[in-house]
Amino acid sequence: MPHLDFSLLLHGQYREWLLSGFLFSVALTGLTLLFALPLSLVVALLRLAPSKLAQALGFAWVEGVRSVPLLVHMLFWYFAAPEALPESIKTWLYAHDIEATASLIALTIYTSAYMAEDIRSGLRAVRGGQLQAALALGLSYLGSMRWVILPQAVRVTVPPLISQTLNLWKNTSIATVIGAAELMYQAQRVETASFRGFETFAVVTAAYLGMSLFITALAQLYQWRYPLRVS
Repeated sequence: MPHLDFSLLLHGQYREWLLSGFLFSVALTGLTLLFALPLSLVVALLRLAPSKLAQALGFAWVEGVRSVPLLVHMLFWYFAAPEALPESIKTWLYAHDIEATASLIALTIYTSAYMAEDIRSGLRAVRGGQLQAALALGLSYLGSMRWVILPQAVRVTVPPLISQTLNLWKNTSIATVIGAAELMYQAQRVETASFRGFETFAVVTAAYLGMSLFITALAQLYQWRYPLRVS
């Protein structure tokens, strides 16, 4: 049986690499949520809007984004999109950590398409007559959504959004393909330098598992605190 030694990874430079990768992945998850949530809300409202054009735009966003693998999104925003920019902007991006920027854009767009469908389902769960009643009282479509529909849809929408957050946390690992210094990238760096493959990826697995269980616990806590009641 091979000798296992985790002490090398829990001290010194290797620990710093893994910790910085973990914190980068957490920050990437948080920033993606910050941008993806409002974007997904806009897309969901487009899909439910009275205008056929708005519905078509929302549908095109959701289906277009979800039909392309996340890996392709990452590669597109890292390799292809900068080529369409002016040379000065492209040079600035490559000098200022374009890997993080490209991974954030790709994850935001990709996550928003899935969250938009969860939000749309939550909005549709509210009894349809309430929207018509709000419109009849003189509220606009956006006003009706803001003051009448959205507050009721929150309880239905939050649990699947937390589930999407769990998927997002795991999807940050894809950013390693473009050199973003997230957890998997740093794990490969440590494994290459230390030749401790089992120990390195055991620690990384524990880190992913721990954060995933934390997000799952938040979902369970929310469902316990705000249980859904079928009327």
